[in-house]
Amino acid sequence: MTEPQTPGPSQLPPLEPVDEDWSRALAVVAHPDDLEYGTAGAIARWTDQGKQVTYCLVTSGEAGIDAMRPEDARAIREVEQRRAAALVGVEAVDFLGFPDGVLEYGVELRRAIAKVVRQYRPDVVITSNFQATYGGEYLNQADHIAVGRATLDAVRDAGNRWVFPEHIEDGLQPWGGVKVVLAGGSPESRHGVDVSATYERGLASLRAHEAYLAALRRDQDPTEMLDGMGRAVGARLGCTYGVPFELYRVG
Repeated sequence: MTEPQTPGPSQLPPLEPVDEDWSRALAVVAHPDDLEYGTAGAIARWTDQGKQVTYCLVTSGEAGIDAMRPEDARAIREVEQRRAAALVGVEAVDFLGFPDGVLEYGVELRRAIAKVVRQYRPDVVITSNFQATYGGEYLNQADHIAVGRATLDAVRDAGNRWVFPEHIEDGLQPWGGVKVVLAGGSPESRHGVDVSATYERGLASLRAHEAYLAALRRDQDPTEMLDGMGRAVGARLGCTYGVPFELYRVG
């Protein structure tokens, strides 16, 4: 029997362009470098349009470098993430301080993310893929899944004054103005963004994670992977480079 084949870009349906009629976005991901595998190119496009984008990192990626003690890795990876963000026009970068590698979906994670949503009052919230895989056999990481699921729920929590009312008591008001949540890199993506003009800046932001990239296996070249993914998505958008997003509308 013939083995099933993974569809190539030409066999996949076209992607619908993401609506860009908004002003403020909040990106919530688990680790430094999560946004740089493609999504940063879209963020560069949006900041060039005058949109305000804020980064929220749930952890500092302190468990991500095997040869480095977590307290040392934390400081280095926070510096690298701020540098990467600046390259695509993002000035505000918050770190929530949750422990890397052992995140769990639950009330405390929802509470922390809802607080940031109420603080920055975005129109759009961006996160990373939180499906079980990246498509096919490539298993996703537990932290990504926990943060993505919690982000979806925290967006709705943020609009209800009776959920986490301590934020209201501290002076933050409910915020129900999020229109959509965009999950970058999801295998269930039906939307995309043309990043042909900003691809190189997105790539530069990935390269800013010097210590982390240096710690990867030598046979892994993330820049080559980024190029291949970007061109494959671009083929579905009718452009050179693209970034895919799974879109959730917030009712």
